[in-house]
Amino acid sequence: MRILGIDPGLQIAGFGVVDIDGPHLSYVASGTIKTTHLVRSDLPGRLKVLFDGVREVVQRYQPDVSSVEIVFVNVNPQATLLLGQARGACVTALVSSELAVAEYTALQMKKAVAGYGKAGKAEVQQMVMRLLKLPSLPGKDAADALGLAITHAHAGAAMARLAAASGLKAQIDGKYKDGRSR
Repeated sequence: MRILGIDPGLQIAGFGVVDIDGPHLSYVASGTIKTTHLVRSDLPGRLKVLFDGVREVVQRYQPDVSSVEIVFVNVNPQATLLLGQARGACVTALVSSELAVAEYTALQMKKAVAGYGKAGKAEVQQMVMRLLKLPSLPGKDAADALGLAITHAHAGAAMARLAAASGLKAQIDGKYKDGRSR
């Protein structure tokens, strides 16, 4: 299975793609989608760059599933709202590409990758490098995205088994058919 991780950001969004074969993880690709070339006040333009960038990554690497970081309220409410909009553009790009989207908090990702929920960026980078046997440290945003993909590789299978055992099914609301919502 191929997993795409997205670390949303309004200026820089990280992406990471890993393959999982049983217990084995292998690195496919990682990088960033940047909006820093646009004027900061051009929010619609920046959201379009994120949307188009995520769609391009999906088209290029053909993942089977995706995972995205959940955004929490920060000290600055305005920054949180902007980050939420960036996250929304990324999630919309994934869903419009017909990908299932799993969501994890930064704490869950850090715990899964580094073994400690309050691990720093450098610790996450080091552990991602080790887990994927990379020759050098990935960038911070790419490392977080790879960490989200790794988290889903470990947690996603267990969650799917639990859902199957309990008879739970994923439900998708808000789908449109023939111009009307069901």
